[in-house]
Amino acid sequence: MRNGIVQLAARAAVRLLGATWRFESVGFENVERLRTTGQAAVYAVWHGQMLPVFYRHRHHGVTLLISSHADGGYLAHAAARWGYRVLRGSSTRGGLEGLWEAVRTLRAGGEIAVTPDGPRGPAFKAKRGAVLAARRARVPVVAVAARASRAWSLRSWDGFQIPKPFARIRIIYDAPLYPGNGLDAGLIEARLNDATARAEDRVPD
Repeated sequence: MRNGIVQLAARAAVRLLGATWRFESVGFENVERLRTTGQAAVYAVWHGQMLPVFYRHRHHGVTLLISSHADGGYLAHAAARWGYRVLRGSSTRGGLEGLWEAVRTLRAGGEIAVTPDGPRGPAFKAKRGAVLAARRARVPVVAVAARASRAWSLRSWDGFQIPKPFARIRIIYDAPLYPGNGLDAGLIEARLNDATARAEDRVPD
C-alpha cells in the first residue's frame, strides 16, 4: 500500500516538473535518419541521466530494457505509464533472457533503450549488454546524453539527476555506432562521456 502511494506521488511530481522543462535537442537528425529508413537501433544513456531522456521520448514506441532487480520495478511501472514497452533483465540478473528479448525486438524493427552502467554501477562504466544486443541484431548503437541547467542530484551510486522546475535540458544524440567498426563497451563508454561533456557545455538557463 505504502509503495503504491509513493509511486503515485513520484509520478505526479515528475508530471508537474516535466511540464515546466524546456528541451534543446542536438543531433536528433541522427535518430530521424534511422527512423526514416526503418533502421532499428539501440539507444544508450547513463543511468543517472535517464529521467529527462525517458520523459522526453514517452509514447514514442521505444522498448526499455530494465533491471530485474526490485528497484527496477518502480521504473518499469512508470515507463509503462509513459507508453514504453518494458523488458526485464540486466547484465547481473535475468540478463540472458532480457538480452534475447531485446534482440528479437530489434530484429523486428523496434528500438531499444538501455542504461549500460545499470542497475548498480559503477557509474559511467559501460557493460557489454548494449554491444551484445547490437551485434546479434546487426543494428547500430546511439549514445544519448542529457544535462539540465539546474537539477537535484540524489545521493545514489549514479548521482541520479532530477531537473528542477523550468530547467533547460540539452539532449545530445550522437552519430550511430555500427557493429564491425570497433564497436565494444569501451567505445560506447567513450562516446557517452563525450556526449555528456557536450551536453554540459554551457547549458543555457
